Amino acid sequence: MTGGDGQLGAESRLQAEDGSAAGEESAAGVTDGTGIASVSVDDDRRFTVGDWTAEETRRAVAAAKTIVVKVGSSSLTQPSGHLDVDKLDALSGAVASVRLAGANVVLVSSGAIAAGFGPLGFASRPTDVATQQACASVGQGLLMAQYETAFGRYGVRVGQLLITAGDTMQPQQYRNARRTMATMLELGVVPIVNENDALASNEIRFGDNDRLSALIANMVRADALVLLTDVDALYTAPPKEPGSRKITFVPNVTAMIDEIRVGGTGSGVGTGGMVTKLEAARMAAVSGIPAVMTCASNAGPALMGDNVGTAFAPVKHRGSAKRLWIKFASHPQGTLVADAGAAAAVRAGRASLLAAGVLETRGDFSAGDAVWIDDEAGNHLARGLVAYDSEEVPDMLGRTTAQLRRLLGDEYAHPLVHRDNLVLV
Repeated sequence: MTGGDGQLGAESRLQAEDGSAAGEESAAGVTDGTGIASVSVDDDRRFTVGDWTAEETRRAVAAAKTIVVKVGSSSLTQPSGHLDVDKLDALSGAVASVRLAGANVVLVSSGAIAAGFGPLGFASRPTDVATQQACASVGQGLLMAQYETAFGRYGVRVGQLLITAGDTMQPQQYRNARRTMATMLELGVVPIVNENDALASNEIRFGDNDRLSALIANMVRADALVLLTDVDALYTAPPKEPGSRKITFVPNVTAMIDEIRVGGTGSGVGTGGMVTKLEAARMAAVSGIPAVMTCASNAGPALMGDNVGTAFAPVKHRGSAKRLWIKFASHPQGTLVADAGAAAAVRAGRASLLAAGVLETRGDFSAGDAVWIDDEAGNHLARGLVAYDSEEVPDMLGRTTAQLRRLLGDEYAHPLVHRDNLVLV
């Protein structure tokens, strides 16, 4: 499917600018035309999709005590690739106003490579990794220097935090990053977070800061996420196309994300596009975090709860920090293949995964590592923390708890993945 940035392939599960409902829900989020649907959640409670109106979602953003703001490269630079000081100053003023009003703010900012390739004499963004990393090394310093100057005008202190995808995948490093940001916020500092482009590898990296911003929102237990880009909102079709309408509210992003057809930003500066922003909104929504997506020039109004951009309602209750880490940040090291009965129990969200229901194991993992739980067709059902090393599991497969206790000992009479360490995907 093809289309431009901000384009949707269907209007179901969306509210257009005129407030009309467009289409009925499928089984992914069934409605009766009232906009209300129930979906099961990981903690066995029920959350009603449709409980949040557009107005309530925006009010929640305005009232957020902790908020994550993400801005992309193309929103901070000139077409030439140099930093646009006016754009950066305007964004800094909007964020500083929220901080001075008493809210904690984390700014996830792209722009290191974009800020660096112009001063190094490149006409456009380099394509090879080594040159990109060199540009990031130069550009990150320029970016932070400008932020320090801009926020300093308001008496707001900022601090730099560079993160790689590997940092979020390891529990201890994840906790360290979370603790550092929590302390910075307690001290009144605005953390400015970016992927460490100078060290990140192509094999393990975020690739854009949209997903990183959603992970950071989970990490700091944020009350809202604002995604700033170079388009003002989500649209039903390319904005210049006849009949195209702005989408002001998405009550259930998880039910419509597969229907989206979008393209890249086309700026030649950033690495993300509308798809990655919608994925970030989905991650926030299923974590109980309301989100707004709009252009960087609307940062102030978006943070104030004004009717700009596209608002995304949360679709689940906020889970525990551990479960959110398992769902979004952990890096599965292997796979456990469940039989039909075990797969059904996992899908129901109420059962631990026992050895009796596992057909095979794949990969090399240690006790405590994250693993995929798949059905026999290869579909991912869940992520979970496995209780045993990969070399121990084969002797356990297909055996009941009583058999494991009798044949292998009491230490093996436990679930392979306990329900408290298992999260549906």
